[in-house]
Amino acid sequence: MDVMIPLAIAFTPNYFVPAATMLRSLLNSSEDSFKVICLVTEEIPERMQRKLVDLGGGRLSFEYIPLKGRLEGIYTDPRYTEAASFRLILPELLPEYDSIAYIDCDVIVRQDVGKLYRETDLGDNYLAAVYEAPIENQVERARAIGCDPFRYFNSGFLLMNLRQMREEKVSERLLDACRVPYLEFPDQDALNQVCLGRVLPLNPVFNGIRTFFIQKYKPDFVRQYSEELWDDVQSHGTIHYTGGKPWNIFSVRFEDWWKTYDRLPEEIRQEWTPSSKVYRLWRWYRIPFVGRFLSYIRKTKQSLGI
Repeated sequence: MDVMIPLAIAFTPNYFVPAATMLRSLLNSSEDSFKVICLVTEEIPERMQRKLVDLGGGRLSFEYIPLKGRLEGIYTDPRYTEAASFRLILPELLPEYDSIAYIDCDVIVRQDVGKLYRETDLGDNYLAAVYEAPIENQVERARAIGCDPFRYFNSGFLLMNLRQMREEKVSERLLDACRVPYLEFPDQDALNQVCLGRVLPLNPVFNGIRTFFIQKYKPDFVRQYSEELWDDVQSHGTIHYTGGKPWNIFSVRFEDWWKTYDRLPEEIRQEWTPSSKVYRLWRWYRIPFVGRFLSYIRKTKQSLGI
């Protein structure tokens, strides 16, 4: 395609390899080219920048926007980095864009993001996003912060209507919503509060969060969606590692992340030393009968809630 799809991501140097793995999966799933706008708190070394350009093979161009200290005064949960909240100010950061896609870096893309971006009419909605399928303990939490639990979306994959958000000064409202210390997922909760009623729902295959892949939570998913969509998510849904990360633990869809990692150029993999325990597990997992056995054990534990 002649026109590059604008895509925003946020990462730091120590998240370089997960970010590269996500971008590798993005290219595997689309024929488009992407203008990648990197929201960073630390300078990304020139050698890393060059390696990402090489990874793209002419299909990725990069712009780096340093934002350290830009969000002073808003609450940031200690579990998350400041970078997680940078998406809130994208309308003002990027006045030259009417819309943009946003993807977290703990994701393996298995859908055509370029095609979705080109074919989605956001209308006067602020965002397009995937609604979660709330499990029991999430329903009351969503209601407690003024959200509809069945219209609460995960913010790890978004199409953002930057023009509409600028016109209605949505970023100001989002930052105000983040100035309280009681939000469990500050930036995501703020987006849900402020954008309530102005979100275009997307098919769940575009953001398969952890619970979408655990059999125990299938009834909750089917209540929100359908059996057919459950099967679609399992077979070709994008995987968002919202729980434990596959480079740290034997997580849900562990093998999908590592298969993509293995396809990275050696020069990128050299930037990172994976956990010896987890990498050793992956090496065993690649042996077919061992992988099947480990997957069976994992699924059994998840079904029992262990």
